[in-house]
Amino acid sequence: MKKELGKKLKEFWNFVWKEDSLSSWIVSLILIFILVRFIFFPLLSFAMATPMPLVVVESGSMEHPGGFIGNTLGLESNFNKWWEMRGDWYEGRNITKEEAREWPLRSGLNEGDIVVITGWGDLKKGDIIIFDAGKKHPIIHRIVNISKNEEIFYGTKGDNNEKQLTTEKNIPEDRIVGKSIFRVPKLGWIKLSFVNIIDYILGIIDNIT
Repeated sequence: MKKELGKKLKEFWNFVWKEDSLSSWIVSLILIFILVRFIFFPLLSFAMATPMPLVVVESGSMEHPGGFIGNTLGLESNFNKWWEMRGDWYEGRNITKEEAREWPLRSGLNEGDIVVITGWGDLKKGDIIIFDAGKKHPIIHRIVNISKNEEIFYGTKGDNNEKQLTTEKNIPEDRIVGKSIFRVPKLGWIKLSFVNIIDYILGIIDNIT
């Protein structure tokens, strides 16, 4: 019985990893999805203390002017370009250029970036947080003010937006998913492209039916 089971497992292993056929590729993709969705992602969520440890940036609200490489590296020249374009808004709220220069991920986020999120640690002005805004998707913007009375409320703004959204002026703590600590540039376009294709196909189906 054990020998028969071992033989079957070996045959399955060879089929998945060694056989170069369409069926083996499909099975491999299904196995990878199961491992990521039901093992890797839950473990990462536990380790990062947030239900959303990885987030793909889906809009340009956090983008900065300048070259892609300069923004990825957070170069001073790219930061200066952004401040020339948006600095007046921050200075009008007593946020100086020197303060903004020390912010985490100071050159923003680009559409398609994968952002690593954590629920550990205190939040401070300049942190990029992800929060539930009561819309289809959570919002990922930067904290620009913190008000403390009986409760703590946060105000955020997209680096590339001219002003704050109404939904981000008083964010309670219980709506915050976590803060950004690291980004992987553009790799999220794999997911975005796949989602866009699926949405396009579903749109065609809806029109036909």
